[in-house]
Amino acid sequence: MNGLSVDTLNQNWLFKYKLYHIPFWCVYHYFWFTIAVANPVAAAKSMFFSAYSVKMLAYVVLQALAVYFNLYYLMPRYMKKGSLTQYVTYLSLTVICASSLINGGYYLSAFFAGCSVKKMFGVDPDNFMYFYNTSFPSTIASMTLGMSIKLTKNWLQTQHRQQLLEKEKLETELKFLKYQFNPHFLFNSINSIFFLIHKNPGMASASLAKFSELLRYQLYECNDQQIPLGKELTYLENFIELEKLRQNNNVQVAFETDEPMPGHLGIAPFILMTFVENAFKHVSKDTGQLNWIRIKLGLTNNQLNFSVTNSTSNEPGTEALNYGGIGLQNVKRRLDLIYPDVHKLEIQNAGNRFEVHLQLTLAELEHLPQTLQMASL
Repeated sequence: MNGLSVDTLNQNWLFKYKLYHIPFWCVYHYFWFTIAVANPVAAAKSMFFSAYSVKMLAYVVLQALAVYFNLYYLMPRYMKKGSLTQYVTYLSLTVICASSLINGGYYLSAFFAGCSVKKMFGVDPDNFMYFYNTSFPSTIASMTLGMSIKLTKNWLQTQHRQQLLEKEKLETELKFLKYQFNPHFLFNSINSIFFLIHKNPGMASASLAKFSELLRYQLYECNDQQIPLGKELTYLENFIELEKLRQNNNVQVAFETDEPMPGHLGIAPFILMTFVENAFKHVSKDTGQLNWIRIKLGLTNNQLNFSVTNSTSNEPGTEALNYGGIGLQNVKRRLDLIYPDVHKLEIQNAGNRFEVHLQLTLAELEHLPQTLQMASL
């Protein structure tokens, strides 16, 4: 058991610090050196058991550093943000610097071998530029290999992410369609409107219009991966108004939002809806005291700030209902898939109330497809 734990720990340590990359680069350079000398045994002796090891170490270490500098600094900082001119400039400087430092490895090899550069490599010591004939294309090849592996990995991750998104989208749409069109929801909504016809015809007419808009949204307007933020907000308002008809007078509902919402920002359908539905489903139903739901939605630049808070009962099992619902689990997965690294979700039970706080960075509608793809790089 202890041996297994140590092996597991060592394996995690190996992958955590990506130390498995070291043998990869050694094998990579050994492969090309073997092709150059046409003798695998001589290549191995030269790389690991001679003064040439210093030169090969310069190739392995410096090219690996250049590759990782490109992958983890230049690409995220410039390439992802569309600054291609700056990216190409810094990438070229990186290749030149790495090649120049590798050239120094030839001189160090001669130094440790105790002979001149001309005797060891057949090159005049003053002809520093000669070594670029080997170091420069070799560095470009290593950089190209690293970028190819990284971009291929990102492409596969993006494809997998898109498949999961399609699956989550279908499951979410099915869930909401079942909710909206189940007989219980339809009966209660229509029955509430029916009673309003005699008590308040104007309110009944407005409620019927909201009910119609809600169903139209479900059928026709939520089929895209991203929709205008204003449409999602209108849907939320209609849903809240219909739910208020079904609640008794002992439930106070407050909905605050910035007006008007900009039309150029998009959001994934039903991302906000789950939290509102959960609040109405699990709001306390205590008699003799006020039960309440507070919903607030604001926008600062492109950051959406959304919060839903509802009163909860002290009855056993209430926490599990609020925290463990399938809807909340699904929306967490959708946020991780659609908005990786650009959202912050906090859910907590603070005694007699259940709170949800969501911060979400939205993108402009015309840029959304690119944003979703680049988010995985």
